[in-house]
Amino acid sequence: MPRILIVEDEAIIRSALKRLLERHDYTVSEAGSAEQACQLELKGFDLIISDLRLPGEPGTSLIAAAAPVPLLIMTSYASMRSAVESLKQGAVDYVAKPFDHAELLETVECILHKQSMQQSPPPDITDAGGSRQTMIGNCVAMQHVYTRIRKTAPADVTVLILGESGTGKELVARAIHQQSKRAKAPLISVNCAAIPETLIESELFGHEKGAFTGASAARTGLVEAADGGTLFLDEIGELPLDAQARLLRVLQEGEIRKIGSVETRHVNVRLIAATHRDLRALSKTGEFRLDLYYRLNVMQIELPPLREREDDVLEIADILLDKACKRHERTGLRLSRAARQDLRDYPWPGNVRELENALERGVILAEGHLIHPDDLGLSPTATRPHAPSATSPSAASASAASGGMDKNTEEHEDDLSLEDYFQHFVLEHQDQMSETELAQKLGISRKNLWERRQRLGIPRKKTARRPN
Repeated sequence: MPRILIVEDEAIIRSALKRLLERHDYTVSEAGSAEQACQLELKGFDLIISDLRLPGEPGTSLIAAAAPVPLLIMTSYASMRSAVESLKQGAVDYVAKPFDHAELLETVECILHKQSMQQSPPPDITDAGGSRQTMIGNCVAMQHVYTRIRKTAPADVTVLILGESGTGKELVARAIHQQSKRAKAPLISVNCAAIPETLIESELFGHEKGAFTGASAARTGLVEAADGGTLFLDEIGELPLDAQARLLRVLQEGEIRKIGSVETRHVNVRLIAATHRDLRALSKTGEFRLDLYYRLNVMQIELPPLREREDDVLEIADILLDKACKRHERTGLRLSRAARQDLRDYPWPGNVRELENALERGVILAEGHLIHPDDLGLSPTATRPHAPSATSPSAASASAASGGMDKNTEEHEDDLSLEDYFQHFVLEHQDQMSETELAQKLGISRKNLWERRQRLGIPRKKTARRPN
């Protein structure tokens, strides 16, 4: 239940606001001034609602003291100047007195929702060996993933996990299962791409003795083995159409029928599916059943690729490096400044799995106590773009300006001007802006920004390096 602190010197307003919030299941505390509020444990609240004008210090004085707890300012002086000034100082929003109850409640709910999205702790996971680990990463995209896991796990609905290969889809499935009501029941994981097409129905749904050549004994399928627990189907886009039809029956009716049997059995299974493919696009070509896609896509969790996770890359690298050092008994190894920069700049098409392999190479090949870029074995073309060539758009533009524009160049003049603008903007602002800020200003993704840099030969500005 969210905890809210009301800071208001007028007792009537304070009491009325407290009753309003308590009727909507909030736990409310009160203070008559900023000084009284500071005597409480401010960081223990989820939201502080404070009047702007208070005896002694103004309400905005609580912004720094309570950070990162959001502060909502109330003011009867509803001038734009006071509102803007409060927001500039760090208030999350403001409401004008006398306020509308519905509007205030909506504002409070919106603030608390955003706060929960930004502060979801990474879930703990017990791996197959029994050791506990915590999902790594604090970027905004991963905070959304943690929030989805926390809210989805107890709901017992089908989940579809999307993401490129190597982003950690099985970790998410394991986290959902272990935070669900089925945590004490088994989690059965199946890689649909690793089972031959001729055997996958038998593996999933089981078979009776003599059902086909080689079926010398009856076999229980993995769906039935997961009864009461969770079935995780990785790479579900590789599932054959016949098996898709059988799986649809499990989701619709909770029934399975072994190959060669006339009897159906009821199962109680929660399904979590994962894929790096576009299932909707596959359904249009007939490779995936559209009705099964809708059954799977009750709740969707999309994992960001590693190249879009910014500083998470180095945090993950440090943890994986520590594990690799222990495996190979090479304690004390660390990454050089240049190696850390290359890890941050590299696009990671193989995501976390590729990062782990690179660090494994580094631990094995390192000669001294430092791992250098050459030890990691990353593609040099990906980390060090070539300088702009004479045939780049900027060169073509210069040629046109000097009177060398031909008919073909005239036909593509608009395209060239857009590319010239992109190149000019990036070169002019990359010293002051991060890659994320550049992408936002240009209205494109970080991936798109990187791809255009590669195509146009614009090297990324190296940031100042910290000493080892």
